[in-house]
Amino acid sequence: MTVADSPIRSRDPETSGPKPILDGTRGLPQQVGVYVFVLVPLLALIAAVPFAWGWGLGWTDIAIAAVFYVVSGLGITIGYHRYFTHGSFKTRRPLRIVLAIAGSLAMQGPVHVWVADHRRHHAFSDKEGDPHSPWLFGTGPAALLKGFWHSHTGWLFNRNMTNAQRYTPDLLADKDIRRIDALFILWSAATLLVPALLGGLLTWSWWGAVTAFFWAGLVRVGLLHHITWSINSICHMWGDQPFAARDRSTNFWPLAIASFGESWHNLHHADPTCARHGVQRGQIDISARIIWIFEKLGWAHSVRWPTTRRLERLTKTG
Repeated sequence: MTVADSPIRSRDPETSGPKPILDGTRGLPQQVGVYVFVLVPLLALIAAVPFAWGWGLGWTDIAIAAVFYVVSGLGITIGYHRYFTHGSFKTRRPLRIVLAIAGSLAMQGPVHVWVADHRRHHAFSDKEGDPHSPWLFGTGPAALLKGFWHSHTGWLFNRNMTNAQRYTPDLLADKDIRRIDALFILWSAATLLVPALLGGLLTWSWWGAVTAFFWAGLVRVGLLHHITWSINSICHMWGDQPFAARDRSTNFWPLAIASFGESWHNLHHADPTCARHGVQRGQIDISARIIWIFEKLGWAHSVRWPTTRRLERLTKTG
């Protein structure tokens, strides 16, 4: 395991190129929404262990939670990330809409907001301007602890908003995405209430609806939040760096399954548009396999698969 060992240095505005463009600040309703979407699932996640101690969790809850975790998680990894942010493959309108809605069910923000932040992250990765680098404050124990909190969750409470006109003009011009983003509150309600409805119907009880709301709704959303945010924090602090990237991105294998392959983060930063992140022997990348299935079914095309020549160029030597 390796840990990066130098802090970010401020860049001279005269020589370092353009600064990231922000789009004002969030208003009070938006800021309150961020706190609700972050803290409520987190509190549910904290309450999960005592709640499950001998009661309150059944196989119906687990099954519903697993289905919604996979759908919303792949909506983030395949949809928001590899498709909308990086264009790792192309697809037709129906799948494009499905991916946008599936990602919205993760309660991580509308498509264009998530993508704008992530594109800015790549433009300034682990440098001044990166919205969630853990290396903003130095390398001492206190600085790293502060940096971990900032990169994992703290950055979400920053009121500054990434300028969508600069980073996501393609999505703002897409009528389907604008409509889906406008209904983000609806998707957020559905991702909590539909599991409750299913739990109630499958168990034919109000208690089944309550436990499904808790486990397959709140806890599942909270768990997926922190798996996603771990890519921002853990995968820029600890892990292996077999590929030459211009930042501190790492591969962290313990998160590979839960993140659907996103924790093979070093290759991703070395080759951001590549559809497969886990390219070495034994590296499981569920998202890449699903994209491969989409391609075989004719639902995806122009997939940017890794090539041996490119991987050899990116591999560190010496």
